Amino acid sequence: MPDELKIGTRGSQLALYQANWVKGELIRGHPDLNVTLIQIKTTGDKIQDAPLAKIGGKGLFVKEIEEALIQKKIDLAVHSIKDVPTDFPKGLHLSVITKREDPRDVFISREGRPLMDLPQKAKIGTSSLRRQAQLLHLRSDFELIPLRGNLDTRLRKLKTLDLDGIVLALAGVKRLGLEEKITEILPPEISLPAIGQGALGIETRKGDERVEEQIQFLKDQDSWIAIAAERAFLKKLEGGCQVPIAAFARTIGTALHIDGLVGTIDGKKLVRHHLTGPIEKAEQLGIELAEILLKKGAREILNDVYQKSGPTIQI
Repeated sequence: MPDELKIGTRGSQLALYQANWVKGELIRGHPDLNVTLIQIKTTGDKIQDAPLAKIGGKGLFVKEIEEALIQKKIDLAVHSIKDVPTDFPKGLHLSVITKREDPRDVFISREGRPLMDLPQKAKIGTSSLRRQAQLLHLRSDFELIPLRGNLDTRLRKLKTLDLDGIVLALAGVKRLGLEEKITEILPPEISLPAIGQGALGIETRKGDERVEEQIQFLKDQDSWIAIAAERAFLKKLEGGCQVPIAAFARTIGTALHIDGLVGTIDGKKLVRHHLTGPIEKAEQLGIELAEILLKKGAREILNDVYQKSGPTIQI
């Protein structure tokens, strides 16, 4: 009897594409493997009428999937890394990160106009405070409209809400074959990506050697190193979706380059910095970058946001 693996995934079009891609790769690597997808509705999927920052908490798109993993209803979970908190439930861990897709953001304009050519007080849709802060820093006249839902829903709202444009992750747009809708790709200097954007992670139970052996060939070392640095940066800042935080790391030869940003929601203040160091010290570089930003003013920004909801940031 062929071996069996059950993959837990959200039910959105993009999540299913990503889980099916992992399924296909696993079957190519292990032709006798029987792989099935188990769709699981998460808290973030159930609440569609409120911005993520208002819902609060971490793990809005992974908690129910992790519970299924703990209960052995599934063998592995496929996540968008940017949805995965830096702390895992007891007994679970991040086992694999696949080769990262382009992590940049894209702007999709209703009338094909580039971002800087939009009229005064143009309406831009985004559900991300990170994008909001950077867009308002670029042009304070922009009117930001909260935008939730899957890619198709957001593209439809571009017209139904009479928006001038929306900002999305390039990775998702590419995975769903919608590149022709892109007006422009936003460089990191304008819109620094979310931690882990464009990367897929596979979460498993610790010590499950059968599953680990079957999936390790999917691990991309350069992506693993870069994401480790970004997530160390995020963990040091104790960041959640209530604060504009961004980071982008990439390996060039034996060096790791990482940019980090913390901003105010209104975009009036962005604190950013760049570090370069050896790839062997990826996580230490992420932590060091966070400490530099805290000293440059990020601590005040974060504490101002968190004073109502809990943690204060200290070095």
